[in-house]
Amino acid sequence: MTEEKSLSIANPHSGIDIIQKIGVALAAIGTIVLLIAWADIKISHHGALLALSITSILLGSIIYGVRTYLTVPEGIKNNNVWHSSFTNGGVLGWLAGIILTGFYIELYWFPSLLGLGADGAKNTGIVALFDPLSQFIKGQPASQWFVYGTIYTLLILALGIKFMLKYRHNRYQLIRTIVVIISQLFLAYLIPEILEGLNTKGGYFAKDLKYMWPLNYYFFESWHLNNMVDGGNLGKFYLVWGIFSFMIATPVITYFVGKRWYCSWVCGCGGLAETAGDPFRQLSSKKVYAWNIERWLIHSIMIFIFIVTCVVLYGYFTGSDTFLGLSIYSHFSKPYGFLIGSMFSGVIGVGFYPMLGNRVWCRFGCPLAGYMGLVQRFKSKFRITTNGGQCISCGNCSTYCEQGIDVRWYAQRGQDIVRASCVGCGICSAVCPRGVLKLENGDTERRDQPISMINGKIELTN
Repeated sequence: MTEEKSLSIANPHSGIDIIQKIGVALAAIGTIVLLIAWADIKISHHGALLALSITSILLGSIIYGVRTYLTVPEGIKNNNVWHSSFTNGGVLGWLAGIILTGFYIELYWFPSLLGLGADGAKNTGIVALFDPLSQFIKGQPASQWFVYGTIYTLLILALGIKFMLKYRHNRYQLIRTIVVIISQLFLAYLIPEILEGLNTKGGYFAKDLKYMWPLNYYFFESWHLNNMVDGGNLGKFYLVWGIFSFMIATPVITYFVGKRWYCSWVCGCGGLAETAGDPFRQLSSKKVYAWNIERWLIHSIMIFIFIVTCVVLYGYFTGSDTFLGLSIYSHFSKPYGFLIGSMFSGVIGVGFYPMLGNRVWCRFGCPLAGYMGLVQRFKSKFRITTNGGQCISCGNCSTYCEQGIDVRWYAQRGQDIVRASCVGCGICSAVCPRGVLKLENGDTERRDQPISMINGKIELTN
């Protein structure tokens, strides 16, 4: 006799059926191919194996997502996230974090361990696996960054589709995720890689139209400016666009719609956080001390990159390699690139998803997010409005806020949420069972007493 554990239509059981297992198995096969190549186990037919890996991961994710979400009623399903060792900061989560961290360390500082050939030598390992695709797209052997960009884009595409199946009842989430996928696939991956293959004038310069200063910390470094100037019309276009985008486009658009247009709609870091990082969003700390750390750290990094940029521009226009007797590269550019550009944004920012949540970099480190946050906090039409009379204090909004905002605190008081850190992902609104929260763009003069942190205490400010 079989005992029914639950009569719930939504079926809260944690087990998965045979079709879901097939999806997981397919995705695992594709992942194993990558791990075998990463381990530098000798393999041949790189093109066929890479095609198998990409197809398996994409198809497996879709099969799993379709079976998981389309067989139950619409609505957010965050079942068992606190019961799974992978998503509650348990052993599996730490193991995944260690593997991710190891990959990033090799990517940034030991690319030879990934198989990157030095001084014209042939690639091996996982880099060689991606050689056929790199040759097809841009006519060059793969680099560690091509490998990273391809995997990064694949994850956003595969898990973005899964994300849309999960949030299919919410029009905002569907449109936002489609834009995220298109932005990554074309603006950050295909177009820059194709242009890199076609560019025969000058050296490398960043070709992702949405990768702007101060997030692109090396934009104003001498080598990058020289490469853009020497890069013909294409290089000059990217130079003008790069200056226009952060000086004019960013503050103007942020004034009208908040920082969400970038952080949750087009940014690659945000794109990965919203798709691959979705299972970990509940791990973001909501404690007041975390908010204190966030405010001090992100604004300190903003000031740091501003100083570094002023120094490197001084060196560029004066032709000097030193500033106040200090080497511009060794004492300014290199430390920022190592500590912030590599260690924080990459190793910690993504490697620590399973331990600290999916927006560690965006919340605590990204200088562009900090820059837009100041505009959003003090002079923007965007805010999240609340209807306190409808709030039942379930806490879903706070639990799943990836930026660590205690949304319920505001909702219980009917207080509009105007926070510099809010990326406007809309998940708090999507998971609210009562429709208490709404993302709106309104009159900047009609904000009701924004919340501030004063001397370590939360206070209302006039």
